[in-house]
Amino acid sequence: MNLYVVATPIGNLKDMTFRAIETLKGVDLILAEDTRVTRKLLDHYGINTPLESFHQHSDSEKINNIVEQLQKGKNVALVSDAGTPGINDPGGILVNKIIESGPEIKIIPIPGPNAAITALSISGINADKFIFLGYPPHKKGRQTFFKELSESKCPSVFYESSHRIFKALTQLSELEGTKEKHIIVARELTKKFETIYRGTASDILTKLETRGEFVVIVT
Repeated sequence: MNLYVVATPIGNLKDMTFRAIETLKGVDLILAEDTRVTRKLLDHYGINTPLESFHQHSDSEKINNIVEQLQKGKNVALVSDAGTPGINDPGGILVNKIIESGPEIKIIPIPGPNAAITALSISGINADKFIFLGYPPHKKGRQTFFKELSESKCPSVFYESSHRIFKALTQLSELEGTKEKHIIVARELTKKFETIYRGTASDILTKLETRGEFVVIVT
């Protein structure tokens, strides 16, 4: 009875590891954030394992049912839409519940892509220490988020969507403590239109293509 926490590609399907493919083929059930997204990945690799949804809106009854299946001897894999489950993702809630259930269920990581680490790897900055902040709040707490970021003594990494990336960079360009800082914005990592922007927030705003998913590094 094992729970496998399986990292999947953040864009390019060829970034799937051999071990991840083998694991997803061998388990009894795959839990996916969005089954439609994961189905495309499974079809690409000819994986026919049963698929169920597990996401931020899954209730305690769903979590308890998963734990019960594991306790009955099933092997289950957990994946997110992209990258490593549990990182800015509700997978951590399930893992914690399984830990609380006792030592019988083994939790096994199957490592792979992560957008924040991928962006840091090509940033050219000293990333011996950094802060990962996930997504900024949409409304309440957003000003506080960027204020705290501006006071950070080490590089800060956060995610942003296409709907709010312009607003985020505008805030960074106006805020004392960040408007002169060097910033790296990674757009659509590993995908066809992957783009890396470097400069101040104001510099990047003049050339930014706002479609896609973004990783922002403030140095």
